[in-house]
Amino acid sequence: MKKLVLLFAFAIVASFGAQAQNSSFGVRGGANISNLSGDLRDESRFENKVGFHAGVMANFGIVDNFFSIQPELLYSVKGFKHEDSEFTLLGQTRRREGKVNYNYLDLPVLAKVKAGPLYFELGPQASYLLSVNNETKTYFNGNLQSTNVDEKSKSGLAEFEVGYAAGIGFTSANNAISFGVRYNGAFSDFVKEDVNFEGDLTNARHSTFMVTVGFALPTSR
Repeated sequence: MKKLVLLFAFAIVASFGAQAQNSSFGVRGGANISNLSGDLRDESRFENKVGFHAGVMANFGIVDNFFSIQPELLYSVKGFKHEDSEFTLLGQTRRREGKVNYNYLDLPVLAKVKAGPLYFELGPQASYLLSVNNETKTYFNGNLQSTNVDEKSKSGLAEFEVGYAAGIGFTSANNAISFGVRYNGAFSDFVKEDVNFEGDLTNARHSTFMVTVGFALPTSR
């Protein structure tokens, strides 16, 4: 994780040195819709799940109001949802929902191009796996009975992941507020040794769509 923080610091310093007089800082947050991609052995076991992301960002203008570099540091919850299991006995229905959360610290460094209020962004992303947990909910006749969250070991998983981010969105006239959609993909498998899913995740990669809102605070110029 220290490496990721150092990368973030380097990205800020490098960008700040390129155009210190045209910069802004702020916060970003929103929803994740995540699942797994790759050559999965039993895709029906894995469904989309909703998570979230939140963190800080900096934007450094290279060409005024047209092209900039934007590093971000985000806490991002990815993963997948298990296929629901349900059975009925003597007129009583019990349903079980389960999902796996992979909690990451993401560092995207994005090249951002503006065309009026519209913007496009693309760049590499480094990620560090902070923790893993399984969340299970049990319903009885449609009513939630219990929720259980179990922390899992990161053993067999790659702690560092290299990927990319690409998105499109809108920004306000003064660049203070932005709203966009973004896709995060990975270049490498995140499982080194699949010990929990019987080999189903051997070639799995994270795949995440983000609906994101940013609030920037202009600095003095």
